[in-house]
Amino acid sequence: MSEGKLLEVDDLHAYIGSPRGVVKAVDGVSLSIDHGAALGVVGESGSGKSVMARAVMGLMPSNSACTGSVRFNGRELLDLKRKELEEIWGKQIAMVFQDPGRSLNPVVRVERQLTEGMRRHLGVSRSEAQSRALNLLVEVGVPDPERRLRAYPHELSGGMRQRVMIAVALACEPDLLIADEPTTALDVTIQRQVLDLLRRIQLERRMSLMLISHDLHVVAGQTDRVAVMYAGRLAELGASRAVFEQPRHQYTSALLAATPTIEHERHAPLNVIRGSLPSPTEPPPGCRFAARCPAATDTCQSGQPPMIATVSDHAVACFHPVAERAGELVGR
Repeated sequence: MSEGKLLEVDDLHAYIGSPRGVVKAVDGVSLSIDHGAALGVVGESGSGKSVMARAVMGLMPSNSACTGSVRFNGRELLDLKRKELEEIWGKQIAMVFQDPGRSLNPVVRVERQLTEGMRRHLGVSRSEAQSRALNLLVEVGVPDPERRLRAYPHELSGGMRQRVMIAVALACEPDLLIADEPTTALDVTIQRQVLDLLRRIQLERRMSLMLISHDLHVVAGQTDRVAVMYAGRLAELGASRAVFEQPRHQYTSALLAATPTIEHERHAPLNVIRGSLPSPTEPPPGCRFAARCPAATDTCQSGQPPMIATVSDHAVACFHPVAERAGELVGR
């Protein structure tokens, strides 16, 4: 394993059986996360982000198959059995799911859901686990933590449930936290609070973070690097500032253009990416974005573009990358 790399995903394929055929949800993705670094994974719904995260965790359904390599601290995770993975979940890798209402047990009090993992993985006493649970709720900004410990999930707001879910994930002090669409269904103000909370805790604990979102602007300022996925493949990968300031893939550029900004005129039409994702069971042979790309040529329709580094570690899989703007340095 390369020095400084906590997680290395190499040529990962995740296929899922369905009545319509085999879904190629993840089709040859390679990326890595350094110790203490934050990686954003973005793309439209259906691009394979969540499946990729579940493949890393070993949470794929029984009708699926994964090939390639997922190395965590030098250990190959794809070769591990269920019992071996259970020793890693929570203690070394934890996950925050997008719907805390479904992830938290509705008939179990918050205290028990926070302390179970600590008692199993850390071997602490009940009283120490309770003390740790209280401190965790304080750390994630839950008001009146003593009362919240005795509450059931349905007695909490959506934002409070998500904070409790983050606390559960942090309970055993994992090295890597995977946050899968953690701000879904939350209003804009709560979204920002949750994102800032994740980033603050990640930096304070020197923990690695994989932040998954369908919105590029959600990960802006929250991550060190960004991976852009489209239809199961990686389209662009690089330092967050470089990707935001100088997107090279046509899809990344279109995603940014389609996101409203505060400068957008009130009655002006929004930019859209016309068309839809290709069939996951019968993907096209060439670039999967070709049918929606204004710069596509015959080469794009027939050939699969390789991932090529352009500047520093900024890489793009595109035959016709977006031209650099004159006088602007990538990632400055």
